[in-house]
Amino acid sequence: MPLDALQSEITDRRAAGHSKIGLMGFSAGGHLAGLAALTPQTSEQGVEFAILGYAITSMQTETYRPSRLILLGDDASPELRRTTSLDALVTPQSPPFFMWHTAEDPYVPPEHTYRLAASLARNDVPHAVHVFAHGPHSLGLAAGAREAERWTGMAWRWLGEYV
Repeated sequence: MPLDALQSEITDRRAAGHSKIGLMGFSAGGHLAGLAALTPQTSEQGVEFAILGYAITSMQTETYRPSRLILLGDDASPELRRTTSLDALVTPQSPPFFMWHTAEDPYVPPEHTYRLAASLARNDVPHAVHVFAHGPHSLGLAAGAREAERWTGMAWRWLGEYV
């Protein structure tokens, strides 16, 4: 399971002496990074921050159903959908999050980022949210994507505050 593999890698990095570990992921990978940041099984698996780009954060919405089917299967129970929705997993102890999205994303609407941001705010977890007006899905580092390409510089400055 990808979550187990990622948590194992975090544990290995801690054992190797790394004191600050963060996660970054995009789209479905953003879901995995967020899930790992919000559900550490041990203190060694906790991270100091997460950066998510156009991430799938909720398994309870009908948006971009193909990813939900790939990640959870066709017969995911309402309980499984809830317990894998990042906005339902936030606690006051959650690490800081930097999130970015585009308003035009046809596959993962910015609602996903807004839902997670609202949950982080309710729990007083430091976070930054940037939704750029233009840009498709799958921008990655967004080089040449007009205003969206600014996200890397914004994230770098944000990291300076929290790491």
